[in-house]
Amino acid sequence: MTQDELKQAVARAAIDYVVDGEIIGVGTGSTANFFIDELARIKDRIKGTVASSEATAARLRGHGIPVYDLNDVSSIAVYIDGADEINAGGAMIKGGGAALTREKIVASVSKKFVCIADGSKLVHVLGKFPLPVEVIPMARAAVMRQLEALGGQPRLRTKAGSSDPFITDNGGEIIDVAGLSIVDPVALETQINQIVGVIAVGLFAQRGANVCLLGRPDGLQTLTF
Repeated sequence: MTQDELKQAVARAAIDYVVDGEIIGVGTGSTANFFIDELARIKDRIKGTVASSEATAARLRGHGIPVYDLNDVSSIAVYIDGADEINAGGAMIKGGGAALTREKIVASVSKKFVCIADGSKLVHVLGKFPLPVEVIPMARAAVMRQLEALGGQPRLRTKAGSSDPFITDNGGEIIDVAGLSIVDPVALETQINQIVGVIAVGLFAQRGANVCLLGRPDGLQTLTF
């Protein structure tokens, strides 16, 4: 099976976690896009969605799925999203798609977090995938110095084919931090969150996944945390 076929398989399996008549939180990225396409098949069963990015909102609306502002929603039954890495404890690195802040907000108010990913995303120790950190633009250099002091190799994310900074939906910039071996994700998440100028860090450890559906060539693997 190709990687896309594995992603499609877990996206289809995630439909079983959709709660009828409720608001569903929807993530951002290639695996989340497969889920949106599957969700379109049962859109009449749900009240609507909250999107974690402008791109996700546009794809949902393109399928005729209602998208609500989080401020107008009192609860979210389940949040379904991918991950760049996930460990055996349900802690994740997210933000490869640059939506980490909104993903973290939607996840924080959801009753259940279901991670959907291909099997290659399961790792023993987080950090091989560079850790995204969204920052206020004026604080970029100051934050990079502090991330370097933590042992990381920070690099500003730029627009494709350009040296200009990539700008998020929130007007922030993203620093990708390589070279980390994250043995205590909760502690590092707390530490980076306390750096002045950081909007959000792509460590989802304090609020990790409740369930992870992993697509493998030999079938679906379900992890619960």
